[in-house]
Amino acid sequence: MSQTKSMILAALFAALTAVGALIRIPTPISSFSLQVLFVAMSGVLLGSKWGLLSQLTYILLGLVGLPIFVSGGGPGAMLQPTFGFLLGMAAMSWLVGFIIERRGAKFFTICWACALGLIPLYAIGLPYMHVILTVYMKLGQTIWDTVWGGMIIFLPWDALKIAVTAALCVKLYPALRRRTA
Repeated sequence: MSQTKSMILAALFAALTAVGALIRIPTPISSFSLQVLFVAMSGVLLGSKWGLLSQLTYILLGLVGLPIFVSGGGPGAMLQPTFGFLLGMAAMSWLVGFIIERRGAKFFTICWACALGLIPLYAIGLPYMHVILTVYMKLGQTIWDTVWGGMIIFLPWDALKIAVTAALCVKLYPALRRRTA
């Protein structure tokens, strides 16, 4: 893929991730959104480097004040319980892209790459969430409360998003790699 095409697609996935944040169903400490769908797709379709750059662009745009995070935007977003998941999304995109670059973009490969991508998402997001909730916000939150409210309730939804990602990307991946005359 050309550098120009990669830059355009990275910008597109930064925008899609922002749109995914706006389509949400709130829960007490987080929200169901479509962000993970677009993050996983960025890794599959753009690869590790450009997928990561798309998510870092999204984070940077939100930190400079664009209200594109689930919690809004600006530097104060770093003190929100869900900010760690934004960092985890960048790591997820990189890992998914890394696996696809080495294993190819077959349906089941995409599924397991995206499932493995959930590991850094939650490994970064949950501890960050717990620290913000218990230290900064001084809520009486147990680790189990954080794991339940920040991960367990989202896993069925994540599984559905992984299946949709694989179904879409198995068709989009070859189309994006075709050369145009």
